[in-house]
Amino acid sequence: MPPSGPDRRETEIKLALPSAEAGRALLARAGFAASHPRAFEANSVYDTPAGGLMRSSRLLRLRDFRGQAILTFKGPPEPGPHKSRPEIETSVQDPAALHLILSALGYQVQFRYEKFRTTFHHPQQPGHALLDETPIGVFLELEGPPDWIDSTAAALGFAPAAYILLSYGALYRLHCQNAGIPPAHMVFPQ
Repeated sequence: MPPSGPDRRETEIKLALPSAEAGRALLARAGFAASHPRAFEANSVYDTPAGGLMRSSRLLRLRDFRGQAILTFKGPPEPGPHKSRPEIETSVQDPAALHLILSALGYQVQFRYEKFRTTFHHPQQPGHALLDETPIGVFLELEGPPDWIDSTAAALGFAPAAYILLSYGALYRLHCQNAGIPPAHMVFPQ
């Protein structure tokens, strides 16, 4: 989702859900409707071999979603109750050529992650609810103005203590650590 406003800032939280079915039912009871159907999303995160972007909490990602390739840069998050950070996105006409350009500049794919995403919207409300089915669980992202995030989370039955501010990469590394397995890529079994 492109961020709204002139400063190109993304503000969001994640909430863990027991299942996609539970998430859809919860959103329907709260008056949300699907604005984009469930679709597969593949993400490649680029970094230098030394991991300079990750160490500075920045991200360079190429996303393939609904037949469109999108290049995203995310800056470091600011401290606070929500994950808020600069975000710049642009559509990419030729993802293979972009991969070659990034490789020539010294960037390599360091992490790949996949998910199925369904986008929900509530009429006359400024944010989006994104239902993400990932290989490590189901999450609901609430993205929009901070007051909307808080009121929507509360209406869905979540307290601020349930807010997850970690990226999918960080959640995956934590999942692997807790499971005692070496991290690789967060992808569905083939």
